[in-house]
Amino acid sequence: MQDLLFADGAPLFAVPALIGTAFFVIRIGLLLIAGHGDLHADSGSDFDVDHGDSGDAFKVLSIQAISAFLMGFGWAGLGAYRGWGLPAILSLPVALAGGGAMMWLLARMFRFIMGMQVSGNVSTAWALEEEGTAYTRIPGGRSGRGQIRVVINERLRYLQAVTDGDAIDTATQVRITEINEDNSVTVVALRSIEG
Repeated sequence: MQDLLFADGAPLFAVPALIGTAFFVIRIGLLLIAGHGDLHADSGSDFDVDHGDSGDAFKVLSIQAISAFLMGFGWAGLGAYRGWGLPAILSLPVALAGGGAMMWLLARMFRFIMGMQVSGNVSTAWALEEEGTAYTRIPGGRSGRGQIRVVINERLRYLQAVTDGDAIDTATQVRITEINEDNSVTVVALRSIEG
């Protein structure tokens, strides 16, 4: 086994294969056993695989990407070098293709997994025309902000609110008429719940 991995030019492929596989197995083991090893850990790079996806969990220079590349590079190169009997120089393109394929496969897998997650955030766009209650006093004429309580998609939310009319007292029934650019909402008073 030692000759298979470390004789002739094999270390060029065996060392990256073993390092990449070790990192990959350790990270997966930590995730399964202790829940450690955040899937989003990266090296600080801002280079996304797909700039159009706001939920990118897979960065080009993440630990997962590097270990996947090393694993694919090493095992594909070793397979071409030892299995097919190609010289090291001709095994190199096979190794690079194997590393790239492993990175791509891992990126697709993470994107699929992240797509299955449900966000606890509710967009304020769903609040338009909903009715709620003034939680704090809302100053009139957009001179300040208050808060309202509103149920959006079966979730109770507290939103910053302004009004164009007169001030709205606490516990007044309101309707949301506009979603503002700063994620606050514009409301109109309907009636007082207490009165």
